[in-house]
Amino acid sequence: MNQEAARPKILLFGAGSVGAVYLWLLSKVSDTTAVCRSNYEVVKQNGFSINSSIFGQNIRFKPEVVRDCEEAASGKPYDFIVVCSKAIPGLVPRLIAPVVTVNRTSIVLIQNGVGMEQEYIDAFPGISVVSAVVYLPATQRPSGVVKHGEVELLQLGAFPSSSSPEPAKAFAELINSAGGTAEFYEDVQLKRWSKLLVNASWNPMCALTLSKDTCILESCDEASDVVHAVMMEIRTIANAYGYTITKEQVEHQLGRAQARIPISAGIEPSMLQDVQSGRRIEVEAIVGNAVRMGRAKGVRCDRLEMLYILAKTLDLHIGKA
Repeated sequence: MNQEAARPKILLFGAGSVGAVYLWLLSKVSDTTAVCRSNYEVVKQNGFSINSSIFGQNIRFKPEVVRDCEEAASGKPYDFIVVCSKAIPGLVPRLIAPVVTVNRTSIVLIQNGVGMEQEYIDAFPGISVVSAVVYLPATQRPSGVVKHGEVELLQLGAFPSSSSPEPAKAFAELINSAGGTAEFYEDVQLKRWSKLLVNASWNPMCALTLSKDTCILESCDEASDVVHAVMMEIRTIANAYGYTITKEQVEHQLGRAQARIPISAGIEPSMLQDVQSGRRIEVEAIVGNAVRMGRAKGVRCDRLEMLYILAKTLDLHIGKA
């Protein structure tokens, strides 16, 4: 078998800023197609332009793009479907169903939050699911033009952790061979909870206040203690599920934001960016699932629960607009 014939076939669903960077990387080592929705016309005509602190400036590439999975469902089956879209419950499994081939396709979830994997297991019994935690600060403004910061890291593992690790290992190898950075973990859920310390605290607070993280910290003397308390609730829920997050980790994450106050204007988490653009927010995956998991273990998470109710209300309001 020649090298070209051995290239895996990959469909990327959700060609936003993160998706565009990984689409470019994967196109080096596989046959790729991207499902583009809001940016379809621009990408179809002009492709992507990536300006990256890591990979270089003015990287231009024109991928094969389709409007939906029905259009993509031709030829040999896909080896991987890489989901980089927002984690909105009940949506993506239905949309990708035409391109999922049981006993062949593995689904890679490059999404924020916890607990979003189960709906794919339920929708596609017997399918391999790879859970991926991503660190890749990037924006796509305007459509097709991606600005990428100084970090690129995927932390990968099988879901559930008792299932075969081979698809996760194979995908990590693809990313690394393309020049990216991917790490395999026997149980990647600890990495998900560790990132949730930041996501489930700063995301809803910044979205609800239309403010960057440093603006919240500077708002009043009580702000740092409240953010710390929210992070501690997330820590307690994670620990209840057997994932050890220390107080030092909590203080480190809070300290990162505090350290930005004198040297920058802070950061805009993804929920804040979504609200500013009138888009639905990932409230269930990032906040709601954690609250429900806490309740299931009898963990009190009053502050996190309040943030969930407020952010959920905001999300519903955006959906009606």
